Amino acid sequence: MSETKDYTPRLKAKYNDEIRAKLKEELGLSNVMMIPKLEKVVLNMGVGDAVNDRKSIENALNEMEAIAGQKPVVTKAKKSIAGFKVREEMALGVKVTLRKDRMYEFVDRLTTIAMPRIRDFRGLNAKSFDGRGNFAMGLKEHIVFPEIDYDKVETQRGMDIIVCTTTDNDDHARALLKEFNFPFRK
Repeated sequence: MSETKDYTPRLKAKYNDEIRAKLKEELGLSNVMMIPKLEKVVLNMGVGDAVNDRKSIENALNEMEAIAGQKPVVTKAKKSIAGFKVREEMALGVKVTLRKDRMYEFVDRLTTIAMPRIRDFRGLNAKSFDGRGNFAMGLKEHIVFPEIDYDKVETQRGMDIIVCTTTDNDDHARALLKEFNFPFRK
């Protein structure tokens, strides 16, 4: 009887086999539990035109589900703002949190497929860390992902991508993301 081997994402295997040992030596860490690792990736897409068109939230949900590979949740307004025609509990965006294997798969697609497709891309800002080891970036167009069919997209939307790590040190988190092929500007 043959054993079926569980699938391991490419970046997860690379992290376990190469990156952990390299980071431990490079950062001078004595304890293996101090080695930084990816904790989660949060994707957020604001849908401002949802105020006038409720169907745009459904489109955003379907597109975010295609990108993330998991069902997103709808974010709602906490309070009414008359100037923006927003009422309390009105749907204004979608978000999804990726962990474990889906997170590694998304980071792999982001760095190898999506980022090279961004127009006029000169690299990521190395100062986009929050002081707690988390990195945030924004995309102006969600169509850079191969899962999105360009012909079926009604409106191009931007999205925020937040990569959370287990370290509190921005320099350690930057070293981790460089190993995952995040193209930071010099």
